[in-house]
Amino acid sequence: MESSPERSATAARLAALTAEIGACRACAVHLPLGPRPVVRVSASARVLITGQAPGTRVHETGIPWNDASGERLRGWLGLTSEQFYDTARVAIVPMGFCYPGRLANGGDAPPRRECAPLWRTRLLALMPELRLTLLVGSYAIAHTFGPGPMSVQVARFRALLPDRCALPHPSWRTIAWERRNPWFTADLLPALRAVLHAELAR
Repeated sequence: MESSPERSATAARLAALTAEIGACRACAVHLPLGPRPVVRVSASARVLITGQAPGTRVHETGIPWNDASGERLRGWLGLTSEQFYDTARVAIVPMGFCYPGRLANGGDAPPRRECAPLWRTRLLALMPELRLTLLVGSYAIAHTFGPGPMSVQVARFRALLPDRCALPHPSWRTIAWERRNPWFTADLLPALRAVLHAELAR
């Protein structure tokens, strides 16, 4: 754990980096709604939530997971909005910080590939208190574990906890997946909530 002067210096560097991210225009030409990076970070955060990229509502509001998927994710985690958005304890750093647009089939486009190499390592280096990382959705899971079936990594929760946990993206598209995999609700979620709430209580 960092000493108080070290924590202050880290927080200052993190604030400067966050301001730099807010001014990023690296992908501007590719973004249909223009750049609006959405991240929430702090040097004291103990839990990191990594999703894919903001949707249109998140782009409009600047609030991560401010949509139906976010409601479902908070339900999975057993967190209130106040707990979820407590930046002092919970950091939210998606794989892409800006809304990437839509695919021809109507789904959201993948996170821009430029984003994670530009910012991710630098951000994580300035959050030394992180103890639990939630990888939400196939893009975050593949970035950490490499290509392969999402379900395989989610099912490894006992081996990954208490440090990490892979989750499917909490959109309506995964409702059928959750029904086909009852262990997710019966086994994974209770185990994850126990670790998560213990970290948030420290």
